[in-house]
Amino acid sequence: MISQFAPPLLAQTAGGPDPTAACGETPGVVCRWVFDLTGSEGTARAVEWVVAKPLKVLLVLLVAFVLNRVLQRAIRNLVERLVASREEEARNHDEEEDLAPRSVSLAQWAASRARGLAERAERGRQRAQGLGTVLRSIAGVVVYGMAALIVLGEFGVNLGPLIAGAGIAGIALGFGAQTLVRDFLSGLFMLAEDQYGVGDVVDLGDASGVVEEIRLRTTRLRDIGGTVWFVPNGEIRRVANKSQRWARAVLDVPVAYGADLDDAVRVIKEAADAIWHEQPDGATVIAEPEVLGVEALGDSAVSLRLALKVAPGEQFATARLARRRIKDALDAAGIEIPFAQHTVWLRSSLDPGHGERPGAAAR
Repeated sequence: MISQFAPPLLAQTAGGPDPTAACGETPGVVCRWVFDLTGSEGTARAVEWVVAKPLKVLLVLLVAFVLNRVLQRAIRNLVERLVASREEEARNHDEEEDLAPRSVSLAQWAASRARGLAERAERGRQRAQGLGTVLRSIAGVVVYGMAALIVLGEFGVNLGPLIAGAGIAGIALGFGAQTLVRDFLSGLFMLAEDQYGVGDVVDLGDASGVVEEIRLRTTRLRDIGGTVWFVPNGEIRRVANKSQRWARAVLDVPVAYGADLDDAVRVIKEAADAIWHEQPDGATVIAEPEVLGVEALGDSAVSLRLALKVAPGEQFATARLARRRIKDALDAAGIEIPFAQHTVWLRSSLDPGHGERPGAAAR
């Protein structure tokens, strides 16, 4: 009886324990160690699922957490350096412009400069927060998505069909939502380059007005008529920002051909300088006005061009105020502002010498 069972027992002893039955084709270190120690498939399998796999999952999640924090810190530093470089460029630009003559007092100039720097700093902070939030969210989704795939692989899930299906879905989504992706990427670059911000007066081609809200997909504008425009960021081909750091009000003032041009230039310059010295609310002139000279020789007038460098967004109110002041000053100086005139002749059938219409005698 013993001889009948001896060969199989010796064969098993000679072949040694096989951990693949308990731990799979690629047994882990813990499962192999427990199987070699106990020789029990059930014990090795229980230790693998209760101890080894949870530890692997925790290790993967810990690595994903650390990697995500590192990426978020790197993105935050990158965005802060980008914003700092933009602010440094704006500060250098302002320092170059500080050499221009000024009519305001030192206290007014210091207050205005501090207010401008604070506004740019707040604008840069908001832009950095928006851009950093988006990039950190993308990094988090990528890192934890990869961690989820690794965890599923540890539990024996076949990732081949899952990855293939995700690839096909990604291709289909890319073709179907390419406009959305283009809008999203355009919004990211727009925030990074600081093309415009909330409160700026911009011209986006099809729509122009004051920026009320900037999203990653669309920009909301309100034009002068009160109409709200939603412009997809991917459709914006060019941006004309009329209120970034400073603006300019340009006026072409017509005077009669018979007027003394030197006298007209003097009157216009005095009216503009008065606005510069007064600094009224909503019409802040930040540099000495310039009368550039004769701009055009029209049908009935000579156009003199005036340029006023003003605070951002105040060029329209400044231009309206300057036109009124210049008109009053030219009237007071006796300089004519020509306008189109027409002479109308009226003739009646009772007027002497008015002949009869052809064919009247025949009737």
